[in-house]
Amino acid sequence: MSRRSELTGAATVAGYRAGWGLVRRLPERSAYAAFQVIADRAYARGGKSVQRLRSNYARVRPELDEPALEALVKEGMRSYLRYFCDAFRLQLQNRESLDGIVELEDHGDDIRAQVGAGKPLVGFLGHMGNWDLTGAWATYHFAKVTTIAERLKPEELFEEFLEFRESLGMTIVPLTGGSAPYAAMRDALNEGGFVPLLADRDLTSHGVEVQLCGHRAKVAAGPARLALETGAALHTIAIRYRPLPGRAMQGITAHIGPRVPVPDGVDDTEKVRLMTQACIDVLGEQIRLHTADWHMMQRVFLDDLDPARTRDAR
Repeated sequence: MSRRSELTGAATVAGYRAGWGLVRRLPERSAYAAFQVIADRAYARGGKSVQRLRSNYARVRPELDEPALEALVKEGMRSYLRYFCDAFRLQLQNRESLDGIVELEDHGDDIRAQVGAGKPLVGFLGHMGNWDLTGAWATYHFAKVTTIAERLKPEELFEEFLEFRESLGMTIVPLTGGSAPYAAMRDALNEGGFVPLLADRDLTSHGVEVQLCGHRAKVAAGPARLALETGAALHTIAIRYRPLPGRAMQGITAHIGPRVPVPDGVDDTEKVRLMTQACIDVLGEQIRLHTADWHMMQRVFLDDLDPARTRDAR
């Protein structure tokens, strides 16, 4: 690593550490107002992340005209920065306060019954809303949470996020550079644990091609494969923000899809594909309904990849 890279990495870590301390000390309304200003400035600059967000939103919401799409992208950036403000202030929350912030919707009783009986559960999540808030709530009221985190750069920043999430009671396994993550998830499920996995983007070479909102996409196969191997219940979990009366902070609604059945009459590879598509069908519907809370700033649709990679994915 060059000296310049070392200095940039150190500055990034220092900035995050300072942010954690400062944002916690600010009044709630001031903190969220500041992050909204940051979001609006980022939108106005129109960098690569904003451009990718716009491209992804245009694919899932093709009916929108340009002004409506731009308004949605701006709101998407506000939702994304709200997530970071939440994260910096999450240590101010406790068991009681999280009760008023997080709620389960639709098949919430089904997964409560599953974990209440000590049975394993796999959650297929998208990059929606704020999973950290939901995960913190789950460790208090639901079940032991074990999940995978993408390794960030610089390493010190990743360690900061890792320590933060583990301080909330979650067990975090790095995607790379540590113990085998898939085996760790399987072990957690065999012990009756809850394994929620961000799966609407393939971070490995083992993903599954699906139709997401009418477009070809490559997503993670891990949740379906884990459910198939361990017998764990598989549910889609789509998280969105909702207003809290009189609060600058917003609440979290976790939409729980129905349990995904294991298909009959096909081999395991096809079972994984069909189960993954069932998860994506539920997630895609929620993305269309609550698009601004889908914080997808990376390529996910195969038609957005370069021609060589698109041919390889077919």
